[in-house]
Amino acid sequence: MAHTDINIWQSFLSGDKFSFEELMKTYYEVLFNYGSKYAGDKELIKDCIQELFIGLWTRRHNLSQDVNPKAYLIASFRRSLHRKIQSEKKILQAGEVPGNFDFELSIEERIIYNENDKLLAYKLKELIEALPERQKEVIYLKFFVGLNRDEIAEIMGNKPQTVSNLLQIAFKTLRIELKDMSVVKIALMITAFCFK
Repeated sequence: MAHTDINIWQSFLSGDKFSFEELMKTYYEVLFNYGSKYAGDKELIKDCIQELFIGLWTRRHNLSQDVNPKAYLIASFRRSLHRKIQSEKKILQAGEVPGNFDFELSIEERIIYNENDKLLAYKLKELIEALPERQKEVIYLKFFVGLNRDEIAEIMGNKPQTVSNLLQIAFKTLRIELKDMSVVKIALMITAFCFK
């Protein structure tokens, strides 16, 4: 967590409109991309983000100064979006957590000189997409959003150990299929190929 994020958050809480705008600029795309994994309705996602920030501004005097802004915003947005999807009857099964954490590996946008690496990257993409949604969400939050275990736990409403377990199970599954690769090499490949 960047020190400037804390400063911006604390300035926002004191009513500084510039800091509030800075929060919106900094986290809008992160929230939108994360929301896109839950809902295909882009307008619904935008509305949810807007409602989140309006709510933050009106409740700023009651919010804690000691939070990680990124994790707090994503967790709040996740809950809000989930409630909105349920209220609009987008989810038919009660209690189901929406999610479509399919990954777009930016292989085409990168110059990969080695054909084996390209084939391996496509294989990795297929394997990640075959993982259960919660494991994909942990990988997404860790590698795409850059959050740590505690922040992911806060967002997903789990214990940090549960997040570690989900990540370990995901990597164990990937290692079984990618026999010659270490966990470190798999993590490096995800990092290298998953970012656009």
